[in-house]
Amino acid sequence: MNARSSPPVLPPPPALQLPPVQRHRLSNALDVYIVERRELPVVDARLVVRGAGYDDPPAFAGRAFLLGDLLDQGTTTRTAFDIADQAELLGASLETRASWDAFAAALHVLTPRLEPALDLLTDVVTRASFPEAEIERARSERLAAILQENDEPRSVATRAFNRHVYGHAHPFAAPLAGTRTTIEALQRADLLSLYTDRFSPAHAFLVLVGDVSADRVLPLVESLLAGWSTPAVAPTPGYETLPQSPGEVHIVDRPGAPQSELRVGMPGPRRDTDDFFPLLVANTVLGGAFTSRLNMRLREEKAYTYGAGSSFAFRAGGGPFLASTAVATAATADATDVMVTEIARMTEEPVPAAELERAKSYIVLGLPRTFETTGNIAEHVSEVALYGLGSDYYDTYAARVAGVSAADVQAASARWLKRERLTIAIAGDTTAIRGDLESLNMGAVHVEESG
Repeated sequence: MNARSSPPVLPPPPALQLPPVQRHRLSNALDVYIVERRELPVVDARLVVRGAGYDDPPAFAGRAFLLGDLLDQGTTTRTAFDIADQAELLGASLETRASWDAFAAALHVLTPRLEPALDLLTDVVTRASFPEAEIERARSERLAAILQENDEPRSVATRAFNRHVYGHAHPFAAPLAGTRTTIEALQRADLLSLYTDRFSPAHAFLVLVGDVSADRVLPLVESLLAGWSTPAVAPTPGYETLPQSPGEVHIVDRPGAPQSELRVGMPGPRRDTDDFFPLLVANTVLGGAFTSRLNMRLREEKAYTYGAGSSFAFRAGGGPFLASTAVATAATADATDVMVTEIARMTEEPVPAAELERAKSYIVLGLPRTFETTGNIAEHVSEVALYGLGSDYYDTYAARVAGVSAADVQAASARWLKRERLTIAIAGDTTAIRGDLESLNMGAVHVEESG
């Protein structure tokens, strides 16, 4: 047989060798995680504070997002221009942001400039001042972005999905970055209240990865953070339990739209769920890779779309499972039927052995590339610390993926992908699509105006 007529047989993948993580605690109770990687003279640092978007009630949607954006826009010792100029002078990148679960200040710098760069990093986190002028600038930028999002079908469909899945009382019902109403209402006092409540060493940790050693860097951060010890209020989650959303169809009317944006899903589990690895594999089979079922059916078989996929948003307080695509208006009902059918199939039958092994290999073989840079490693260490995943989490990651069985996938899917609870949100032309959607008998069909 010609050697070129069949693919080569690949050897087993080499074991992923992860660098050890050293854990230390400063005198102010701040945990410091250090990973030594001496190949290049660079350091990545992340100062993370727990409790962000999920802890804000819906009336304050966007408050955590704006606070994260404004951390590096002025402190009690530096103006926004001072911070930008010093970062540029040091050749460092400094970024501050908020997610649903945490605030983070991320730094990348050459080792010889680490000391002044860490001084800058700790200053923006521990002495942020939130100048009124910067708040108004950030508010104006966010309001302009919201106007653009209101004209973007992808954003319209996703917002409608979240609103109907979670209900108006849940933090996830509103965008992390807020709505026009909440952003317009936010005041400096609201930001200061959140900052005072959350920002404390007791609710934070520091990750340092790269050309560093504990002996040299710990005295430095101990000195820089010596004054950061003010007690803060423990985060109070905005919502403790997952909503039980009914299976319904919601159309956001866009008269004359040539295509429909489809969103299908339901509330998902917390990040620390025991079902994490079975669901990771399940989603890879369903919609987490190019060769997954949703993309193969909707793109390759039916030629309805350029791409279709799905994901679980594993957050501390849960997060949605969401399958999404965009199709021509005439294909809306059939594409919706395909998506619901493929989601339900995950619960109704075991994944064939070859497909299961392909999905697990995809996950395991892709893992090493996510540890290529010091920044990648800092992100992973931060994830483990934030969610309390355990010091051996990534050491056992590949083995835990490999150990997932078809029965595990089907059982986890049955718990988290219940067909009768799937919410469908569509941004599209109601006149053209409503009748066909009603004929699918997937629940009541509701229509609302865009914007």
